[in-house]
Amino acid sequence: MTARQPAVHSLLITTSDALADFCGSLAHAPYITIDTEFLREKTYWPILCLVQIAGPEADQVAAIDTMAPGLDLAPLAALLKNTKVTKVFHAARQDVEIFFRLTSAIPKPIVDTQVLAMVCGFGDAASYETLASKLANVRLDKLARFTDWSRRPLSARQLDYALSDVIHLRGIYQKLHDKAEKTGRLEWIAEEMALLTDPATYEFNPENAWKRLKTRSEKPRFLAVLKEVAAWREREAQSRDVPRNRVLNDENIVEIAAHVPETPEQLAQCRGLTRGFADSRNGEAILTAVRRGLAIPENEAPKLPPRPDIPPGLGPLIDLLRVLLKLRCDEFEVAQKLIASSSDLERIAADDHAKVPALHGWRRKVFGEEALALKHGKLALTAKGRSIRIISLE
Repeated sequence: MTARQPAVHSLLITTSDALADFCGSLAHAPYITIDTEFLREKTYWPILCLVQIAGPEADQVAAIDTMAPGLDLAPLAALLKNTKVTKVFHAARQDVEIFFRLTSAIPKPIVDTQVLAMVCGFGDAASYETLASKLANVRLDKLARFTDWSRRPLSARQLDYALSDVIHLRGIYQKLHDKAEKTGRLEWIAEEMALLTDPATYEFNPENAWKRLKTRSEKPRFLAVLKEVAAWREREAQSRDVPRNRVLNDENIVEIAAHVPETPEQLAQCRGLTRGFADSRNGEAILTAVRRGLAIPENEAPKLPPRPDIPPGLGPLIDLLRVLLKLRCDEFEVAQKLIASSSDLERIAADDHAKVPALHGWRRKVFGEEALALKHGKLALTAKGRSIRIISLE
């Protein structure tokens, strides 16, 4: 039976002097664990409400009230920029985005325990709760998860919940790090960490907003209008600081690009839109965006990423590669997601020199070399009872 999560001593920092002292005490720590509490349901940009940090020592833990009046966050920014201190997150992307916007710099170096867990046999997306249960032997109290973190004062239960994440993350990180180091897999996560520390990952350029929309049409006029309307929505959401769908939802944008309305009457006929909206300031702005899209020359219209040219008849080979991938990932106790996607398998089936991660570096040793050997008849898969085995034919 797992132990219940113990109550923790709540240390809440609300003054600049206390923050400077706390961050200063961690300046030479080998690592710190970090988590944040924020709100984003009603805004475009996340509202940072609390930052929780713990160092390796038991008493090195605090919650920083980022909403405290007059609090100077410069010491926190300096700690995040200190390259001698590893910053440990779980599912880091949103936290890193917040700090990038707050400090205009990305914390480095970082380790994401969710990714680290992928190379240590915990599947494609191990939750924090799963790791806390299996590695820290605690059952978390998650009732405070959906609390309003912007309201003050914070309760003792809220602070206990917030601080517990970084406290238990210490043990989780240390156990995962030790296992990955012992098996020589720390370098396996380097590519994923490079992506998380690339500023381009967190750029919100309105001109690229159309790329997030799901569409199959490759018609130049459609894509040109789609790009302009999506860019308008992104700029409008940013300037008003509201969620994108509060301005216009994705389906509306695709519908507008498909029908190319030129008048308020035609815009109102698009599914999900009303005449009142079409006659509004937003309606006129959308029609202006449509006109901008129509004015783009066809040869300058945006293009969808090229799709792989998969020859017919490769389905059975792709299925065999999928089985091989599972076998190798089970053997190495590494998440399949880190090795190859379904699209990657299709590319490998069609091209020995496909530009996919699985054919390079450590992934090639784990899977890529045998994938090519299977493709060219140099190894086979056979069943014995309930087991699938790999047999070399050379």
